[in-house]
Amino acid sequence: MKILVGLSGGVDSAVAAYLLKAQGYDVTCAFMRNWDALVNNDVKGNDSAFDEICPQEADFNDAKAVAAKLDLPLQRVDYIKEYWDEVFTSFIHESAKGRTPNPDILCNKYIKFDHFLKYGLEQGFDYVATGHYAKVIHDHDGSRMYKAKDRNKDQTYFLAQISRFALSHALFPLADLLKPQIREIATKLDLSIATKKDSTGICFIGERHFRQFMQNYLPAKPGDIVDVTSGKVLKQHQGVFFYTLGQRKGLDIGGAYGPWFVVGKDVEKNILYVANGKDDKWLVSTKCDVSNTNWFIDIPNGHTIHCQAKFRYRQNDNDVTITKVDDQHVTVSYPQGIKAVTPGQQAVFYDHDLVLGGGTIDAIYHDDISLDERIARHLCHLN
Repeated sequence: MKILVGLSGGVDSAVAAYLLKAQGYDVTCAFMRNWDALVNNDVKGNDSAFDEICPQEADFNDAKAVAAKLDLPLQRVDYIKEYWDEVFTSFIHESAKGRTPNPDILCNKYIKFDHFLKYGLEQGFDYVATGHYAKVIHDHDGSRMYKAKDRNKDQTYFLAQISRFALSHALFPLADLLKPQIREIATKLDLSIATKKDSTGICFIGERHFRQFMQNYLPAKPGDIVDVTSGKVLKQHQGVFFYTLGQRKGLDIGGAYGPWFVVGKDVEKNILYVANGKDDKWLVSTKCDVSNTNWFIDIPNGHTIHCQAKFRYRQNDNDVTITKVDDQHVTVSYPQGIKAVTPGQQAVFYDHDLVLGGGTIDAIYHDDISLDERIARHLCHLN
């Protein structure tokens, strides 16, 4: 069986490639280059994290060293245009609308498990494999995705938008390993990246000062930061699209009432609404609309099921009831109330360990009143 491994230059994909080779598979590695600082207007002067060598070129050098050490062939494939057109442009457009998109989810959907998968199949490979922490089972009933053994590292949240076809041609060799075990394997193999730290930046772009990086594409637009409780202007922000619901860091608001956090955004008026530590009721919603849904199971339209959901990465599972409106939309109810469910982010649905599917959060409600309407009513009452 021929397997194409996406080798990123990190420890996880390196150990994934090693494990597949050790299991007797015919393994070839490929490094995906999806970002070019010059082509993509990534201005060095605005980003102190930009080193003399492009972060992705440094990763490629690490991937070459790993492939040589494991005695595996390494290819290099470029998806700069595809990443820009299908991932980053969408990320910028959604951010400009005041939403909080997740580029890693789009990257998995359109690059790793679409363009890269098609490339692998065209080259005669049977499967593509990555260093994601997830588990897939292929049998006569089809292909199903489950949470990885390492719950702290589980990445099924980022994989819930890949197609059923892609899942049927995917392998995740790290499914049953914990991160310390992976580090130990890499150390025993004497891999140069054994202690390389995990990437926490934007997929394929690397770790950047987020606000400075985004100003290359969304120019700063100062506006008012308003205390939603009193309606008073507290200070100025540099652009509502730089903030997300529940965010505490970066507001720089003093006061004696505990930390301040973002509770809403009015993009048209360029207003950022905040509340202090005594008023977190503004973060609580009890229902949301979810669109662009992708399913790994069959659910009839109009059908209601009880399951669990994550509304952001590393969040605990939440009990929810979902009603499938049509093939692209569901309503999600959680009368117990959940904080900081955020438009633009993903809702991913589970039956315990089994991944059911996911979609994009469109709007949030509290007792059937939308967040925007709730804030508008309150401010109108103040006036």
